[in-house]
Order: sequence, then structure tokens, then C-alpha cells
Amino acid sequence: MKGLAIFVLFSIGLSANLLAQSNEEAAVKKVINNLFTGMKTGDSTLTRSAFAAGAVMQTIVNKDGKVSVRTEAVNDFVKLIGAPHKEIYDERIVFTKILLDGPLAAVWTDYQFYVGEKFSHCGVNSFQLVKGDKGWQIVYIIDTRRKEKCN
Repeated sequence: MKGLAIFVLFSIGLSANLLAQSNEEAAVKKVINNLFTGMKTGDSTLTRSAFAAGAVMQTIVNKDGKVSVRTEAVNDFVKLIGAPHKEIYDERIVFTKILLDGPLAAVWTDYQFYVGEKFSHCGVNSFQLVKGDKGWQIVYIIDTRRKEKCN
């Protein structure tokens, strides 16, 4: 009977931990989804809310077999999203992996990017988020971009 009580307490503790992690994962996903909803709707305020102050955005560029990293200012990105434009910027993501450790989250998403209905490119986003006074926010994002081998 004592063994059963220990098992039940262990199970309750494990369930509570999994529920807490599930809630945190949902909160992390919401921030990332807000970024892409803001992009799609041209809502620069929603897009800005996804980023922490001082956040870094980078892209891995592979041109003619030469790999480099290009850094883009978050402020410039947010201005681009908020500026009037005819076409919709539609980045369709799939959450592949979410890792959490206290106030740190690492997220990997596959994506396909469309300008309006026209396919532009695909790749992978790698996000680092931190949970602070404003909740989860992106502090770092780097992505790959390619036009081939997109599923």
C-alpha cells in the first residue's frame, strides 16, 4: 500500500510538471505565432511585441557556395511589416522542436514563405526566447533560406 501511495504522488507530481511545461510551450508558440500573424496582417505592433529589446535577427546566406551571415535590424524589419504593401507576407511554420529550461526556450521551426500566393522560399528558423517581466519574447532568431528541397 505504501508503494501505491508513492506511485500516486510521483504520478501527480509528474503530471503537474508536464502540464506546466505544456502551458509554457503554448505561451512560447503564441509569441512566435504573433510574429507571423503580424507579418501576414501588416500589424507592426503585434510583430514588435514578439521581440525583446536588443533582439538580434540573422539569416544564413549561401551564395555560390559561399556561406555568410547577414544581420538585420529588428526596427527595420518591423518598419517593413508596417509599411503599406500590396502583397501579403505569409510565412507558414511547423513547430519541430521546443526546448525549455526555466526562463530559456529554444525553438526550431520549418517554414515556407509566400508573397501573396506565390511561393518564395523555405528553410528553418531557430529562435531563442527569454521569459522576463513581459513574458516570453524573442531575443535571437536565425534562419536558412532555399528554393529547393521544400516539402
